[in-house]
Amino acid sequence: MDEWRRCVKAVGLLSGGLDSTLAVRLMVEQGVEVIAVKFTSPFCQCDSGGCCHAAEQARRMGVPLKTFAKGEDYIEVVRHPRHGWGSGMNPCIDCRIFMLKKTKTYMEEIGAAFLFTGEVLGQRPMSQHRRALELIERETGLEGRIVRPLSAQHLPPSEAESQGWINRERLLAIEGRGRKAQITLAAELGVTDYPCPAGGCLLTDKNFAAKLRDLFAHQDHVTMHDIRLLKIGRHFRSNGGKIVCGRDEGENETLRRLRGELDVLLEPAEVSGPTVLLRGSHDGTALDVAASVVAAYSDGPAGSMTVRCSHAGSTRELRAIKADRASLNRHLIAAERADSGGQS
Repeated sequence: MDEWRRCVKAVGLLSGGLDSTLAVRLMVEQGVEVIAVKFTSPFCQCDSGGCCHAAEQARRMGVPLKTFAKGEDYIEVVRHPRHGWGSGMNPCIDCRIFMLKKTKTYMEEIGAAFLFTGEVLGQRPMSQHRRALELIERETGLEGRIVRPLSAQHLPPSEAESQGWINRERLLAIEGRGRKAQITLAAELGVTDYPCPAGGCLLTDKNFAAKLRDLFAHQDHVTMHDIRLLKIGRHFRSNGGKIVCGRDEGENETLRRLRGELDVLLEPAEVSGPTVLLRGSHDGTALDVAASVVAAYSDGPAGSMTVRCSHAGSTRELRAIKADRASLNRHLIAAERADSGGQS
């Protein structure tokens, strides 16, 4: 290995999934000094169970990891993507542009020579076809400065390849949506325990997308707290009021914890059942629907039941009829309306 090549510093995007891990490993194998970058997102499910897979893979490969959070500035990208959404509310092209712009700034701050990703040509229909890759490079000001080690042989040589900072002949020619080549390579390189082989973005989930679309339609400023609330429970809308119904005791406890000062919390007074949070409009109609949701999903018998309602430090009791769940479907926020026994 040439001594000068050891001095080349590069920044690589690392999610902890298979493709990005292989890209980092290929650069390390060429003697590049790699600094990995991970973006956390309120919409990503990759790091399940409290484990940061990017941090674990970085540790195994002996590379430092820098983490950036996609915050409320990213929520606005999702709300108003210049290049549109995919199948749900996923702004894949704008998402890549957002991450690469931030990574470019960091790359320049630390004096790295180039940037690389685990993208595979043709793997994702919206953001990884040739024209999309070219568009992303133009809009980030990174034309010729992004190396894609897994598909480099199908793409024009980057500056790093042309300058001889890395050996193009040792880069790969993977393309398409199949995973066989990556899995084979992972076995050869001893790369194991890689999650998210097909991504983990909630924005592609139809029901989550429906709830997010409804939130954007009713709320001008959306916070990280609002996004956390979208991830749990059944969601209903009545007269401008947002109603979230817990589906188990864990979600009930989370709703109590996420309750804001102006929110109304409703629970059955005499039987076991869900915790329901009402946010926004507290008028009679929205409150009545929220109480009906408590009754419909409680363990109480048919007929009238008592619902405890807490708001702004005071508590009162309401009477609600245990209606058939199907009668609430017109208020349900979901890609498809649930049936009478369905969960959303």
